Amino acid sequence: MAAYTCNPLSDYVIGVDVGGTKINAGLVNGQGEVLRMVSLATLAGEVKTVDRILQAIQEVMTEAGSIEPNLCLKGIGVGSAGQIEWSSGSIRSASEIIPGYAGTRLKDILQEHFQVPVIVDNDVNVLALTEKHLGAGQGVAHFLCLALGTGVGGALVVDGRLVHGAWGGGGELGHISVDFNGPPCVCGGIGCLEQYASGTSIARRMHEKLALRGEGEDGIDSREVFARWHRGDLVANELMLETLSALGSAIASFIHMFNPSLIVIGGGVAEAGDRLFTELRKEVARRTMPAMLEGVRIEPAYRGNWSGMIGAALQLWE
Repeated sequence: MAAYTCNPLSDYVIGVDVGGTKINAGLVNGQGEVLRMVSLATLAGEVKTVDRILQAIQEVMTEAGSIEPNLCLKGIGVGSAGQIEWSSGSIRSASEIIPGYAGTRLKDILQEHFQVPVIVDNDVNVLALTEKHLGAGQGVAHFLCLALGTGVGGALVVDGRLVHGAWGGGGELGHISVDFNGPPCVCGGIGCLEQYASGTSIARRMHEKLALRGEGEDGIDSREVFARWHRGDLVANELMLETLSALGSAIASFIHMFNPSLIVIGGGVAEAGDRLFTELRKEVARRTMPAMLEGVRIEPAYRGNWSGMIGAALQLWE
């Protein structure tokens, strides 16, 4: 591992993005540029996730040694899946995607190991920092982010600062109910947005609709649903109307609650393309008080798989 020292004035931070499938770690500067980067499979359920995080950081430090032999680090920033206890940097809860991760004292472990300041936050919160500094959120004081992927995550920025709530769980936007008679959610709620707008739920509901017609097919994922929607498939069209209604209803509620200037939407579902955004803007307009809607932009998220890693690093400059 490269020799390094801690310097609060340094322009270098290690940013780490922890997901259920992979862990990205990179050397990032204050402009959000990635100078060196490694990616490891998380191997969730096979090895302890914290051990893989330590390995990823050590590997990127070794890589960084090739450009900066006596590396000075400002610190380490982590954006992680799961709910994060903000003050302690511990994993308060995590889904079955990362077994055994809940309860990990991640901030303490990394600080003890590397002897530099560490900040740990939720993965969507750090994506919001990438938007704030590099994406659609530049110069915007009030905005929110929705990440529509395996689940639905959210982040709130008010007066230019992330809203963490009492312990760090602020912005769980995927678990607002859009149908009080809807299906049960893994969170224990009923009819949550996540049950309609995540990539997982879109694929599941397509299977269910096809099965009702006696047309069960294996291997249909959300991307296939979007492709069929663009081709004019009637079942995919019916499903996407439901998805857009749920998402439009939730976003209208967020606008009425938070009075943002901007809604940023990322994750795999956002890759459905321009049609998704065009139809969603219409749906939101249909459900939102005109005075509240005025001036609100709905935009796709900053591109690139490195966004979470960059946002994790940017925490050290917040």
